Amino acid sequence: MFEIFQKYLTDKIELSNDQLELIRSVSKEKKLRKKQFLSQEGEVWHYNAFICRGLVKTFSIAENGTEHIINFAPDNYWTGDRESLINGTVSRLNIDAIEPTELILIEKTDFEKLCADIPQLNQLVNQLIQKSFIVSQGRILANISFTAEEKYENFLAKYPHIVNRIPQHMIASYIGITPETLTRLRRNKVKK
Repeated sequence: MFEIFQKYLTDKIELSNDQLELIRSVSKEKKLRKKQFLSQEGEVWHYNAFICRGLVKTFSIAENGTEHIINFAPDNYWTGDRESLINGTVSRLNIDAIEPTELILIEKTDFEKLCADIPQLNQLVNQLIQKSFIVSQGRILANISFTAEEKYENFLAKYPHIVNRIPQHMIASYIGITPETLTRLRRNKVKK
């Protein structure tokens, strides 16, 4: 499993064997079954998590039981609850596996030390945070200004590599429409 993480890193930045060994020494491998939680609301999240294989969703559950999906993280994506990690507060989010998932976990203090000791890793992390912010900003704009059809088209365009791995009701939750509306949009798309 670490080899997948290592390939991800070395495709993006140059690392010496000693640096790779340092990263390996603090990396914990974890496997999740389908529908198994990585983290639950009410817990404090302590890790930077990298998905080697599989697919997870980050979500909250409203008082009425409605699931609000915040994020999907497939192969070669990072996941976790940044708010809980940075602030040390209990999480308001859940993370569970949509399909069997293998991931690498690195504790916050170990990850901070890695970033301090390996400048190119720190640069990569900063680039990822900036990209994540841009994606979040685009998602907020889409949610407040796009029609249901535009939201769905936007999702298909941005995530073609995972669209067939996610149940339709989860896509509907992520883009903020009802499953019935998504069914109607998909039906109309087929007719066109």
